[in-house]
Amino acid sequence: MSEHRVSDDASNQDSNPEPSDDLVTTDHILNTPSGELRYRATSGRVVLKEEGFEGETYLGNKAKAEMFITSYIVESADPQKRPITFAFNGGPGSSSVWLHLGLLGPRRVVMGDADSPLPPPWGLADNAETILAQTDLVFIDPVTTGYSRVVEGGKTAEYHGFQRDLESVGALIRLLTTRYGRWLSPKFLAGESYGTLRASALADHLQTRYGWFANGIILISSVIDMGTIRFTEGNDQPTALYLPTYAALAHYHGLHGDRSLDEVRAEAEALAERDYPWALARGSRLSEAERQEIIRKVASVTGLKEDYVRRVDLRIEHQRFFREILRERGQIIGRLDGRFLGYDPTDGDDKPTYDPSNIAIHGPYSAAFNHYVREELNYESDLPYEILTNRVQPWSYAEFEGRAVSISSMLGEAMRHNPELRVHVACGFYDGATPYYAAEHAFAHLQIPDHLRDNIEMCYYPAGHMMYVHEPSRQRQCADLASFISRN
Repeated sequence: MSEHRVSDDASNQDSNPEPSDDLVTTDHILNTPSGELRYRATSGRVVLKEEGFEGETYLGNKAKAEMFITSYIVESADPQKRPITFAFNGGPGSSSVWLHLGLLGPRRVVMGDADSPLPPPWGLADNAETILAQTDLVFIDPVTTGYSRVVEGGKTAEYHGFQRDLESVGALIRLLTTRYGRWLSPKFLAGESYGTLRASALADHLQTRYGWFANGIILISSVIDMGTIRFTEGNDQPTALYLPTYAALAHYHGLHGDRSLDEVRAEAEALAERDYPWALARGSRLSEAERQEIIRKVASVTGLKEDYVRRVDLRIEHQRFFREILRERGQIIGRLDGRFLGYDPTDGDDKPTYDPSNIAIHGPYSAAFNHYVREELNYESDLPYEILTNRVQPWSYAEFEGRAVSISSMLGEAMRHNPELRVHVACGFYDGATPYYAAEHAFAHLQIPDHLRDNIEMCYYPAGHMMYVHEPSRQRQCADLASFISRN
């Protein structure tokens, strides 16, 4: 293992070598329902180099960043037949720990659930349902997340934006595909949350830049058009598209009596599809009778008081919903997962002061990874592992100036240029960050020929943003992903 530091002696700085990879490999055995799985884990930082030019002068291939990865390669498998999946989370600012230790990898966090949380220090267990049985796995931490950093003297902000993030993760995937000898393997991308936007854009970028064509994309808690989830002035789209999630959360917390979740969602979806957007678009042109009728319907499906819906002019912002829905019980609900409950200092605020679901998962995943990476993967570093950091902010969307952040056109192009590309979209009914109906809306507007719509599959779970926190959902999701990968 090597540490790379700039010398305090300025005269020695020019003689310092460029950083080198500091990878560690370990061998493991996992017992799965289909038999014994022998695999090699590789963990550490890979030096990302970029070619530089000054006019027509070639400046060489210079180290720019050190990106942390963990890969799992099954022994004795034919690399040209065995798939390989590159996975990452989102944020922006998130490491890959959630998908790594929550769903996809050979080890998983043990933390309990919303109704039965376990106390610290939590634990780790074998993940017998891991999709490592179907595909090799590479988990990537983008620059400034996890242990990934720019090289000493580099500028961190250079990588804190859509385009440079896309290019750096894409360059690393190209490099690892080459080093692992996997150009002729079936290849998959897997992302969660902002990682779904990254994965979708990467499918297009990797095809165009490197001729790297994916067999499939796994999008967990998807957002490919941020205009569908961002509550901004003049944009009523999120107001309508969040409505079915509000209804599902109201049902979970007992505000719909003995009605079924499917019945409640169907009512909310019908309202969100027609009457609600129409009423929002009408504005002050609504008659008083029309306004009262839509207030009644919205209050009924969301579990909110009619007076509240009237006071917010029909427009229920999501953070305010998380505060308002259980106000009479003195509780707030989570954003990432509305099944989780919390308490604010007072009942006077119009928005929660924190996300109880984020708090509930942060500790277990942090403890598990910091133990796992040292004790089982044998990688050591004194750097803090940035699970989820604000140090990437402000995140640049300069490429989308003057318009909503959407990569729908990039995904559409990737699918049109690669008609064999399949897309798996996983949604949680209780996800208040990336609502399922917004994902449905975005994919319904994807500009692809009708016959390519059969390449998109939607899966739904009675859980939140990290739906694998809910054990029945985790088990079913692993089976769904195994089936998706196996159809390469």
